[in-house]
Amino acid sequence: MDTIKYVLTENQMPKAWYNIQADLPQALPPVLNPGTGKPITPDELLPLFPLALIEQEVSQQRWIEIPDAVRSIYCQWRPTPLYRARRLEQALDTPAKIYYKYEGVSPSGSHKPNTAVAQAYYNKQAGVKKLTTETGAGQWGSSLAFAGALFGLEVLVYMVKVSYQQKPYRRALMETYGARVVASPSTQTQAGREILACLIFAVMDILICKLISIIKLDGLLILNIVQKK
Repeated sequence: MDTIKYVLTENQMPKAWYNIQADLPQALPPVLNPGTGKPITPDELLPLFPLALIEQEVSQQRWIEIPDAVRSIYCQWRPTPLYRARRLEQALDTPAKIYYKYEGVSPSGSHKPNTAVAQAYYNKQAGVKKLTTETGAGQWGSSLAFAGALFGLEVLVYMVKVSYQQKPYRRALMETYGARVVASPSTQTQAGREILACLIFAVMDILICKLISIIKLDGLLILNIVQKK
């Protein structure tokens, strides 16, 4: 029987992250400071990220060692299985060999704990007590909530409001891991308050326009009835 699933043992897990910047034909353009429009400096990133993560962000080294504490956590679901899509190859009638990696076996159901665990680890090492993040459908929020629970970090997640309302189970998963989840935009941030204020004015404008349309329509109906009489 042809092999479909390929699984490594825990002892075969990589001990270092691969940094693609070492093999690019030219360096990536620098990240710009949104306030100044100039290349951002490490000092400007320090309020957001621990130094170890900043050093990785700018590193040109091909391999970056994975801390033992992170690798130990990875073993809960990694190595993840590699599949060969033999039926797809047959359907396409292609000589190519098609493989895909299945990351749904992780605690949050995606590949995102791979970086969330590492980020939580480095923040813990730097003495950070609380992480604040955003999430759309909830996969990243779930991953960071999971990672925060492992390292004893408080996690606050701002979740896009429509997802907050439509995906209660994803929200429940984050809360189960101990995170606090807030529907965004919210009244808890300046940006959120400004957005909500704009929405209120927009809704008022729509209602006023509809009311004017109704009044005009009623006026035309009354005028039409009077003319007929």
